Amino acid sequence: MTIRALSFDTGGTVLDWHGGIVARLAAVCGKRAAGLDLHQVANDWRRRAMKRIVGQVHPAFNMDDAHRESLVDTLSAHGLADLSVTQREAIWSVWYQLDAWPDFAPALAALRSAAPVVSFTMLPTALVMSVSRRNALDWDAIVSCEMIGMYKPHAPAYITAARWIGLPPQDILMVACHNFDLNAAHAAGFKTAFVRRPDEWGPEGPPEPEPNMDYTFVVSGFDELRKQVLTTR
Repeated sequence: MTIRALSFDTGGTVLDWHGGIVARLAAVCGKRAAGLDLHQVANDWRRRAMKRIVGQVHPAFNMDDAHRESLVDTLSAHGLADLSVTQREAIWSVWYQLDAWPDFAPALAALRSAAPVVSFTMLPTALVMSVSRRNALDWDAIVSCEMIGMYKPHAPAYITAARWIGLPPQDILMVACHNFDLNAAHAAGFKTAFVRRPDEWGPEGPPEPEPNMDYTFVVSGFDELRKQVLTTR
């Protein structure tokens, strides 16, 4: 099997957005948090932001803007419309301070020793730079849909990413925990790896915890993916 590079979805697959948001909401809301389901608030924010950005073509905004705008709606929906501008900014900025899942950094380093590794994401470039420095994630490149001007799951986003990586899609392994991303990558010619992330959405669980098609790899964590990829290359 030929795998000459790996591209990684970053939000959810690499970053624990749910845990980070819940912790930040608790810190900002203080005593008010006791009367809220913070897991529900976090997931509501995520859904609203994704609805704004997925499938966009040459938008006049990026995912930072989607996060900021959808936060206003989310806070209003959960009785938090009176939070101050400073408090809202503290919540919004958590995206730049998220932790990676514990299994990711060691696996990334091992995989990078064998092939180039690329963050291919809908998140803004500046955000990925920030969380990568925070978590000591050493990429060969960051390819944001913000750069391309077309967001997943549009096929040209994947084709452009492959062209910028400098390889045909069939030589690149796209790694994600989301079926919509991997389905589109497969259709564009990529090899695919589904990584289960049962805790991505907290106690609610992910909308699609299992693969919906026959991917190249299906694993329960990055250590397992590391072993399989390095064995089969």
